[in-house]
Amino acid sequence: MWIYEHQDWPDFTWDAGKLASKLADIRHRQGRLLGKMEGLGFELKREASLSTLTSDVVKSSAIEGENLNPKEVRSSIARRLGIDIASPLPVNQDVEGIVEIMLDATQQFTKPLTKKRLVGWHAVLFATGRSGMRRITVGGWRTVESGPMQVVSGPIGHEKIHFEAPGAERLPHEMAEFLTWFEGEDNVDPVLRAGIAHLWFVTIHPFEDGNGRIGRAIADMALARADGMPHRFYSLSSQIESERKNYYDQLEKQQRGTPEITGWLEWFLDCLGRAIASAENALSAVLFKAQLWEKINREPVNERQRLIINRMLEDDFKGHMNTSKYAKLAKCSPDTALRDIQSLKSRGIFIQNPGGGRSTSYRLPDTIPE
Repeated sequence: MWIYEHQDWPDFTWDAGKLASKLADIRHRQGRLLGKMEGLGFELKREASLSTLTSDVVKSSAIEGENLNPKEVRSSIARRLGIDIASPLPVNQDVEGIVEIMLDATQQFTKPLTKKRLVGWHAVLFATGRSGMRRITVGGWRTVESGPMQVVSGPIGHEKIHFEAPGAERLPHEMAEFLTWFEGEDNVDPVLRAGIAHLWFVTIHPFEDGNGRIGRAIADMALARADGMPHRFYSLSSQIESERKNYYDQLEKQQRGTPEITGWLEWFLDCLGRAIASAENALSAVLFKAQLWEKINREPVNERQRLIINRMLEDDFKGHMNTSKYAKLAKCSPDTALRDIQSLKSRGIFIQNPGGGRSTSYRLPDTIPE
């Protein structure tokens, strides 16, 4: 018996007592993280959000076995948010589709989630009308003609069925009930609503493909509502991708169970907690950048120096800085580059690495100079 065949479906229940301490810890950590980020300037907050959204899109697709180019994803998000980045790239249609969904879900989190909005997401995710080589129903619920929707693994002829979704004839009623609940008001904490919404949506599995990615976008939308802001500073999808097997095991266990979902919500809260902890580590680089620029701006650097420092602070910067690389990036002469470098070195903004002569190179400090 699948969960939706149970007589109490979809009246989910859970043990609030078992979840109370986990939920309180999540709310505390959310508040602490968001408080740190609120202390940053506007541009740094946007950069932190750009980094998180990029990871969210890349990892949500990776869960489904689709590998996107992170630089293309970053370029697409930056362009849509009006953020200037170094070396923007042309972006393919697959990237544009999932980016559009994620940004609509998180930046427009206050707008109602409707059937029209969901099928619009599906249409941009599968703009060609195909999933791989297979033609699918796009911009609408799956049909009876498409046959049973099953999650399977194993070789042909020896498949293992992990889950079979409700029949297509049930979808109008099932989705209407889900959307009414999602936009309704109750006393359920918004973080728990995110966990319930994701489980509920992927269990209904209304589309022929893309349910996981859209389901995680719905969870992110609910979390944006919980945070009360469009900026994203932690990535649930990144954490799910890092523990993908456990994620699918937990889904299957609950979908083979009853609408009593304490176990699923415990796992969801634990996973979210690990996502916030990872974000605190990842965003330490942004906080370092804020502190470094606060120090530098007490005695501002010239435009060439500002360009080079920003370039060295980017995630994809490789190696160290030297005079020839500086001259090339700043479009200046080697003599000018050397003078700029010596000035930065004297202020403790550049640290000279061991070695000299032609191999002389510099790095940024590990801690903020006094």
